[in-house]
Amino acid sequence: MTSLDKSPDSPDSPADGADRADGAARERLVAVRHEVAKAVVGQDAAVSGLLVAMLCGGHVLMEGVPGTAKTLLVRTLAASLSVETRRVQFTPDLMPGDITGSMVIDSQAGELSFRGGPVFTNLLLADEINRTPPKTQSALLEAMEEGQVSVDGVSHLLPRPFLVAATQNPVEYEGTYPLPEAQLDRFLLKLVLPIPERAAEIEILTRHAAGFDPRDVRAAGVTAVASGADVEAGQRAVKTVQVSPEVATYIVDIARATRQSPSLSLGVSPRGATALLRAARAWAWLSGRDFVTPDDVKSLAHATLVHRLGLRPEAELEGVDVAQVLASALGSVPVPR
Repeated sequence: MTSLDKSPDSPDSPADGADRADGAARERLVAVRHEVAKAVVGQDAAVSGLLVAMLCGGHVLMEGVPGTAKTLLVRTLAASLSVETRRVQFTPDLMPGDITGSMVIDSQAGELSFRGGPVFTNLLLADEINRTPPKTQSALLEAMEEGQVSVDGVSHLLPRPFLVAATQNPVEYEGTYPLPEAQLDRFLLKLVLPIPERAAEIEILTRHAAGFDPRDVRAAGVTAVASGADVEAGQRAVKTVQVSPEVATYIVDIARATRQSPSLSLGVSPRGATALLRAARAWAWLSGRDFVTPDDVKSLAHATLVHRLGLRPEAELEGVDVAQVLASALGSVPVPR
């Protein structure tokens, strides 16, 4: 079984007749992993997940204790891709207009004009998203789903590519305002950033002792090895990746297995199944293939589906873990040959 920790550095044989421009875009995007590693240690799976989400036009919910390089990861990824990034600290008093923008008086023209908020960027880091009220959380829904912001009946398109990387802290039980299922369902992936292994943590301290400054990723040698145009080329190419009827059936059977689990009150919806298909296609393309394998599906199943599941109260009381339930559902579905 493959995983997001495995680098797609050595693609399988590409399909005959594959467009050279697509191949060049893939090589540059794969190189982003190595570039990010110059500043971020031990989070290869998270980098892969962010690339997959960008190729799908999706968004990512990142969970990890403070100090696991969530902000540094997004900033370094933006630098590697030569795209713009902004960070918003979500707080209880944050208003929707603080994110999307609002109408302001133009003193010279003497009329109202729209001033875009921080959402008008390529990579938006929504830090501690569950600390802000649902009304403000929902301000991101249109941006995430439609790639635009509507103010006073006028729609304003967001830059492309556009990705929301939202964070939440697992140390606090559910945060001040837990994300509703409808909002969780808008995130393509949920990525858990673990505490690095001992060797990786030693490497982090060694770099800091040598003068590494996390606020200056350029000084660490991070350069732009890809661009937003490469991401958009990849997005077009991913849509051409073939999915056999057997693999599509496999995805549906996984979703249905979660709905039949006695431990779950909420299984994977059809939206979740299509999200898994999209993510698997992106991973297959990054691996140099124009078709999806069952291993691609298994690689992305946990990150794509775990946040879409809801435990029954009695299962929670018994200490059942939603990841274990998902693993059990995956194990119950025959893998196509």
